[in-house]
Amino acid sequence: MEYNQIMFDDCLIMAGGSGTRLWPASNAGTPKQFLSIPGGSSFFVSAVERALAVIDREGNGRVIIIAGRGHVPRIIEACAAFGVEDLSRLVLIPEPAARNTAPAIACGAVYSREALGPDRTMLVLTSDHIIRPPEVFAEDAAAAAVFARQDRLAVFGIPPRAPETGYGYIEAAEALPFSGGDTAPRTTVFRAASFREKPGRSTAEAFLAEGRFYWNSGMFAFSSGFLLEEFRRNAPECLRPFDTLKAPEKAAYTVRNGLTILDAWPGLDEAYNAVKGVSFDYAIAEKCGRTVMAAARFDWFDVGSWDEYAKLLGGSRGEVYTARLPSGSEGSCFVDADIPVALCGVDGLIVVVRSGRDGGVPSVLIARKGETQGVRDIVEQIKAAGRTELL
Repeated sequence: MEYNQIMFDDCLIMAGGSGTRLWPASNAGTPKQFLSIPGGSSFFVSAVERALAVIDREGNGRVIIIAGRGHVPRIIEACAAFGVEDLSRLVLIPEPAARNTAPAIACGAVYSREALGPDRTMLVLTSDHIIRPPEVFAEDAAAAAVFARQDRLAVFGIPPRAPETGYGYIEAAEALPFSGGDTAPRTTVFRAASFREKPGRSTAEAFLAEGRFYWNSGMFAFSSGFLLEEFRRNAPECLRPFDTLKAPEKAAYTVRNGLTILDAWPGLDEAYNAVKGVSFDYAIAEKCGRTVMAAARFDWFDVGSWDEYAKLLGGSRGEVYTARLPSGSEGSCFVDADIPVALCGVDGLIVVVRSGRDGGVPSVLIARKGETQGVRDIVEQIKAAGRTELL
């Protein structure tokens, strides 16, 4: 079999979180994954398209979506972009509580085992990244699938473009050989030597200079049987509440606008109440002795600030009026607003306005370009003030 023909049995999309780095456009009601990206799609729809492209469509390949119950209407609305055949591959598991990535992945792996079959290959994707081109991603995913079938935990490492302090890093060791297949893949896979937490500036610069450190993308591939054993070995308290869940009966599902929703899985609420929140990196990836890293050849963007999002969108959105300035720089502001906005005598600003007409609380962000990382501090101040309704 050609390597680029190797598919996954299942793909798990983690679609929780509120994405407060893009506040106020991204909030609890409309998290980042449902915001627009160039081309008229959204982060979430793009992730589902990637998943559908790499699952086994000749068999019973499934895309398992895990998201908060409050986001179910948004997901139903977003999935209207897909046809009947694609929708038949999707199943949504609404989380009763947010518990970070390790419980979500444990839940998805148990669902795959109980509802679809034992020891299936799985790919975990996040729902708030931009990845392109799709054909290169599919080739890299196929290379990761080879190692997932060999009882390895594969993670995608992103070649760093800068000494970024906002990402975790993976240290690559020796390159690993491929075996079997008619054509060797172009993706290089390394043994993962270590995982490193988000570094300070000087450490990030050293990582970049050394050339063997990659950004941790948070995307993983494995076989479900192998992963569940890793949970039993390294994080049994995380798996135990889910491990007793049984295959859902037909009555546990509902179908809304063509999307299958597992909204009455017996024992799921109790499992989430019993488990503590922990990241998959900390619970499993950093402790697993059989982790490999596929060096990504695709372009990967974790849009983590308004500066990055503004560059991605390329221009203002909404009804914007600007007075001409003597300096000729009146076009240097970026505006994303759902009500008319007028700018006069200012430049180099990012202005985000949400009027509250969608049911939220009216809120405005005004920031100088290059300073939008400060939104993190703003969000913390809002939490400290007890104004969580703004988030």
